[in-house]
Amino acid sequence: MQHPVGSPLPPPHQPGHGPAAGWSPAAHHPGPQQGPAAPVPPHQAPEHPPRAPAPAAPPQAAARRPAPGPAPGAHQPPPAPHVPDTTGHVRLPPGAPVAVPSVPPAMAAAPDATTTTLAVLLIGPAGAGKTSVAKYWADHRRVPTAHISLDDVREWVRSGFADPQTGWNEHSEAQYRLARRTCGFSARNFLANGISCILDDAVFPDRPVVGLGGWKRHVGPGLLPVVLLPGLDVVLERNAERSGNRRLTDEEVARIHGRMAGWYGSGLPIIDNSQLDVPETAQLLNEVLSRSIASPPTW
Repeated sequence: MQHPVGSPLPPPHQPGHGPAAGWSPAAHHPGPQQGPAAPVPPHQAPEHPPRAPAPAAPPQAAARRPAPGPAPGAHQPPPAPHVPDTTGHVRLPPGAPVAVPSVPPAMAAAPDATTTTLAVLLIGPAGAGKTSVAKYWADHRRVPTAHISLDDVREWVRSGFADPQTGWNEHSEAQYRLARRTCGFSARNFLANGISCILDDAVFPDRPVVGLGGWKRHVGPGLLPVVLLPGLDVVLERNAERSGNRRLTDEEVARIHGRMAGWYGSGLPIIDNSQLDVPETAQLLNEVLSRSIASPPTW
């Protein structure tokens, strides 16, 4: 049997055997063995007993004298400033609700979304290309940018994971809410430290539980939502290339896509990327975000 600590434990104590049984300090601390002194016969006793060693001589008086200081009037260097010991500790600004991005007056006419610190929410059905576009967009930004996928965070739960594909219930809803709150907390921390964020989620326009209200509450009013909504045939084709629990049935994909059509007329910017590859979609996303910075959507 192995113990979780790095060394074996001592043998267990047994009745009738003290802690010294089978264990000798000398075995662990080798050195000359010294026992009690044997009596010396009288005829072998020394004529004069040995004298005690004389005490060490005190240090020289000069050694106790302080070192001579500089001569009066001589130039003395200023004392070194006191620097607190902050090794291993970096102070980070606390996360706060993300505010609406401010546009400098010189950029008000044409703000540049590629150099502005932003919080973006990419919405779309399964197979819309949200994750691929979000990763590409984050990889090619000229400012630090993080990608946060709600599905990835939700699947951090390994034991007891409630898969919505088996039925939406209170457990899957609780895991969704917890994942969204975790994503919002992460986004606020990144934004507070100058790192942009793009989050992706399949937000439904007709279901408050998984609607935009929670994202605004957990991230802040400065979150910029954009909808990716390609045609149903494209979504079905992309979904067929998936595997594991990320792949849905064709019926489920069609049902989700139909509900996403409710974003038309919502006032949110919508990108139909049916005929666009990932780089082209990311470029169009930058153009949409530039307009959203100049005139944030109402939601």
